[in-house]
Parts: sequence; structure tokens; C-alpha cells
Amino acid sequence: MTKTIIIIGGGAAGYFTAITAKENNPDLNVIILEKGKEVLQKVKISGGGRCNVTHACFVPQDLVKFYPRGEKELLGPFHQFMTGDTMEWFENRGVPLKIEKDNRIFPESNTSQSIIDCFQGLVTELGIEVRCNHGVNSVEKRDDDWLVKTTKGEFLAHQLVIAAGSSKRVWELASSLGHTIIPPVPSLFTFNIKDNRLTDLLGTSVPNASVKIKGTKLEATGPLLITHWGLSGPAVLKLSAFGARLLAEKNYEYQVEVNWLSQSYQQVFEALQRLKKENTKKQLGLRSPFSEITKRLWERFVRTSQIDPTSRWADLSNKKLDALAKELTQGLYSASGKSTFKDEFVTAGGVDLKEINFKRFESRLHKNLFFAGEVLNIDAVTGGFNFQNAWTGGFIIGNVLAEA
Repeated sequence: MTKTIIIIGGGAAGYFTAITAKENNPDLNVIILEKGKEVLQKVKISGGGRCNVTHACFVPQDLVKFYPRGEKELLGPFHQFMTGDTMEWFENRGVPLKIEKDNRIFPESNTSQSIIDCFQGLVTELGIEVRCNHGVNSVEKRDDDWLVKTTKGEFLAHQLVIAAGSSKRVWELASSLGHTIIPPVPSLFTFNIKDNRLTDLLGTSVPNASVKIKGTKLEATGPLLITHWGLSGPAVLKLSAFGARLLAEKNYEYQVEVNWLSQSYQQVFEALQRLKKENTKKQLGLRSPFSEITKRLWERFVRTSQIDPTSRWADLSNKKLDALAKELTQGLYSASGKSTFKDEFVTAGGVDLKEINFKRFESRLHKNLFFAGEVLNIDAVTGGFNFQNAWTGGFIIGNVLAEA
């Protein structure tokens, strides 16, 4: 008898699972059920429309550190299917990839359509059914099988995969089967900060700042960007991911300490003293003495420190230098609220990881029920890591499904 597999979710994890299963066992009857009229929409918009496929981190022990939730659970799976395997998988199927300077990996074509075309071509070639506009209303256990009821009909499956991402409806389905759902909170977001020091500096960035949440142990280092809303960039996004639950508990009201130079107060104070000796007759605001900081940002810090930018370096007292050094290394900003980072709709929350066997990504409560992707309480910082979780889970589940 032909084995029927139902996959709920026409996204990255769902497609990868279906293709892996069918490539390894052509006799399977694999059906993808998608709620909407189109599939792979998150793939399409990810990475600014280029699809950040994965990340050039090739050691499992290092890769898991990018996952605030799922670090321990993904270590074993990453030994089975890693970032290098992802690159090989796509390149063997006609999608050459490239590694960019920040180690993010994209299609050489610079368009997510290459990934979508690859998936849709394989689905057609392998005879995988894709049913759009099939929102799932319920899932029931029928002896050893699964009865899936959708808005357009019923399906009986020997094995069921839930790979529909992070949505309230999908979590309700998992909950109806007895699974515990960790309440979701936003994971990747910018810090909403209204502060005169940042006004009219939209697009200004520094290459390596240190950002802390005051009163906590949360700290991150990396590029920092001033936006319409306040602060963003890799340093802030990493902090938002690792602090997702704590910041939600604070109702997104907290203080951010920014070290714009990632140097100690003492180092910066001494550097300013040297600059005073070397530039006695020069005006302070003529140019930024730190290559990491633009002239406009430097001038803003000077004014915030109650210093006239037309002042000569020689006229600066140690008290003024102290104020400037603190502004550069210990600037405090009040955050209130958050803004979603571009189209990266990532949440912390989902199916409790204790209820999953990560050797197979299978439910510990029900045999032949599998979960892949963001439906699980797994999320990562930006940079291709959330997709890697989807590819790894899909690969492992697909191989399990292909077993006779």
C-alpha cells in the first residue's frame, strides 16, 4: 500500500521535507496543504527579496550559539545536516550560492526567485501535490493514521508533518493534540527610541558598537544603525533576539547603554587627551577624530556634552573631555516599544522543545507526527539561521518519512 504523507505548510520547511522524502522514496504519496493561494511567500521576501539561504558558519558547536532558543536541541541535528550541506544541496540542484563579506549566503542570482523556481521545479518533477487554499480546520488521530480536515475537504495520512511556521492557528492545532505551546513574543525588532541625539541622523551607522540593556546581563556587539524609530542593525537585532522574553516582560520599556566605539571609557578619555595635545589650535567640530564615527554624529556628541563645536581643542577642560568620553562609551537611551525588522516576522515561542525527539523531529506524544521550522520554540538572530533550522529539520524528517 502506498504511504501517504500530509505536510501542513507551503513554506521552506514544508517544501524541503517533501522534496527530501520523495527523492529518497519515489513511491510515497506526498501532499502539501497551504492555507493561502500562494506558497513560499516568506522565502520570496526574505533577505530583501534575495533570500538569505544560510550562513557561512561551518562548525555545529559555533552555529548553535546563534539560536537563543534551540541551542542545545539543534546540536545533534546540525551534525546530520549543516550549512555546508545546505550549500551543496542547492548547488547540486542548479542554484549556485555565494558567501558575502558578512558571511551571509545568497543565491548568485541575487533573487529569491531562484530558490522558489528550484523548489517548484522539483515538486513538479517528483509528483508532489500542492493544494493551495486548504486552511486546516482540525487534525484527529484515527487508529494509527491522521485525519486532516481542511476548508475544502478531508485527507487521511499515515504520517503528518506540521511545518506551517509561527501562527496562532497552527499552534492551536498542536495544542489540540496535547502539545504545550510556549506563548509567542517578538524576537527580531528594532529599539524605538525618541532622543534628540538621534534626530535627523537616519541611515547613520557605526561598524562596531557595544549595546547593553541597563540592569541586565544582556549585551551584544556589532554594527549599529540609526533609523526612523531609533536604533537597529545587527547589534540591536541580536540583543532583541536573546532578550525577547525579558524585554516583553518589561513591556518594551527599558534603558539602552551604547558604547559607540566598543572601547573602554579610559581608552577613549586618554585618546581625547592626546587629541587635545596634538590639535591645540584646531576647532573641535571640523572633523570626527574617530574613523568609526561620521562628522555629523561626532558633532551631535560634542553638542550633547555641552561643548561648542567651534571651540579649540586647547580650550577643553578635563571635565568636558570626561563628559564627551562618557557620551561616546556610556550613552543612555530610553527605549519605548519596538518595530518589526523589515519583513523578518520571527517569534520566540511555539511547541515546547521537551516534547520533541530531535533525532527525528518527531513528537514524543504521538508516533508519526513531526514538526519542522518556526512552529517549534526555536528562533535565531538574523543572518540565514532561521532558514538553516528549516532545512535541517526538513532534511531529517524527510529521511525518516522515506523509510519503508
